[in-house]
Amino acid sequence: MTSLPAPSAKKLGLVIDLDTCVGCQACATSCKEWNTSGYSAPLSDHDPYGADPHGAWLNRIHAYDVGEGATSRTVHFPRSCLHCETPACVTVCPTGASYKRAEDGIVLVNPDTCIGCKLCSWACPYGAREYDYADGVMKKCTLCVDRIYNETLDPQDRVPACVKACPTGARHFGDLGDESSAVSQLVKAREGYDLMPEMGYKPVNKYLPPRPRRDAATTPSTPSTAAPVKTDGSATEKLFAWADKLLSR
Repeated sequence: MTSLPAPSAKKLGLVIDLDTCVGCQACATSCKEWNTSGYSAPLSDHDPYGADPHGAWLNRIHAYDVGEGATSRTVHFPRSCLHCETPACVTVCPTGASYKRAEDGIVLVNPDTCIGCKLCSWACPYGAREYDYADGVMKKCTLCVDRIYNETLDPQDRVPACVKACPTGARHFGDLGDESSAVSQLVKAREGYDLMPEMGYKPVNKYLPPRPRRDAATTPSTPSTAAPVKTDGSATEKLFAWADKLLSR
């Protein structure tokens, strides 16, 4: 089994704003396009329009109807690898193909040593591992490691493809190990969540909860608040409960 490196001070990851994600799939398609020619290419598809399609998508988006009546809304929930601080997918790997980089905390798979045993996919509670039937190996979000360090790109383009493509600015990238970074400050200001923290894997990626609907939360004399809903039984808590249920299937 594979051991983990000492925790790195630098923790690159994503912050995803569930309030502004519109479920347009731009992040998923841009991820597919970039990574098909990137670190672990290709991301193949088999019979995509048939009865039993197989394809490797490193970023998937689910949609949930949250709340009831005037407070109801549709929340789009992007899902990909969370680059956990203590990832079970790495520790169960029998060949060391799954590994966590000591320098920035990114979790990767070496396709040359992966044997496609799928232990990592069984160990990951977030459903972030994808088996590529054409290549016979596991694939996952790389945070576009071959893009974010690519000095031939303009500085503004050295972000994951999903972040670059998002039309609403719902996806943010940076160092979550630095408390003064823009992403860390955003998580603090919006009370960002870990997904399924009870599992103990310490995901680096964070989610920002949806705000109350403006038309439901505002009266002529009361301005809308920017604070997320955090009360018992709130729409936000139901959303995360449903996401947990989906990922635990």
